[in-house]
Amino acid sequence: MVCTVTFNPAIDYVVHTEKMKLGATNRSEREEMYFGGKGINVSVVLRELGIESKALGFTAGFTGEAIENGLNDMGIDTDFVRLEKGNSRINVKIKSDEETELNGQGPDIDDKAVESLFEKLDALSDGDTLILAGSIPSSLPSDIYEKILERLSRKKIRTVVDATKDLLLNVLKYKPFLIKPNNHELAEMFGVELDTDEDIEKYARKLRDMGAVNVLISMAGDGAMLIDETGKTHRCGVCKGRVKNSVGAGDSMVAGFIAGIQNGDYEYALKLGTAAGGATAFSDGLAVKQKITELLETL
Repeated sequence: MVCTVTFNPAIDYVVHTEKMKLGATNRSEREEMYFGGKGINVSVVLRELGIESKALGFTAGFTGEAIENGLNDMGIDTDFVRLEKGNSRINVKIKSDEETELNGQGPDIDDKAVESLFEKLDALSDGDTLILAGSIPSSLPSDIYEKILERLSRKKIRTVVDATKDLLLNVLKYKPFLIKPNNHELAEMFGVELDTDEDIEKYARKLRDMGAVNVLISMAGDGAMLIDETGKTHRCGVCKGRVKNSVGAGDSMVAGFIAGIQNGDYEYALKLGTAAGGATAFSDGLAVKQKITELLETL
């Protein structure tokens, strides 16, 4: 079983307008709505790739109910903790001559709700995969990732962590199966500038030495690099296409990698992850199977 955790899910309300004028009434040309949050994005793309997953996290109010119903309609199993107060957030993304985002704050999450999530995670068994992705809402303790991995450390669960700086560094002692910083986040972690592939590989290996089993570094237009569990370095170029969308590409790469590693082939997993990330970047929404397959054949 694969489980994803999204602490602060959202409805992404995407508005396209020809030109945005501040302080004036603007009219949209078209609109889309997506169910967002990094873990949810992973679940959606996994579904496209034929991998079933269960989406966990916290939802609240009528927006939270819409998120759960929408995911269920897409064929994604959900088991969110329902909060008694507040509403799940709505993120407004305006696509005009420039791209502007206004992200909601989301509901407060109390200790009782956190314990309910822990109890759901306790149902994971040896061989399952748990994907933790994204930032932590202010109402949660900053060490929530550590607490989850410590709680599950006695089981043989493949954990995937897609987070930044201390959130990521602090969980390396639990030996996560996969981490996926991008090259800028990697540089920030160590307070250095990374100008070459050799620089990136050097510091990616440091993350492996600190406990990560596999280190996947996304590098936008420069492709991706993987240091696998045997210490071998894999390099993949970037897919060719016109970038339309920056939201969810990294999550799609994680989904593609997890789908691709089912047969133990790291080279294939890196390519499928790269194709899935590119398919999202070149689409208005998240990647679909046909686009992923088309890009995979070009790598």
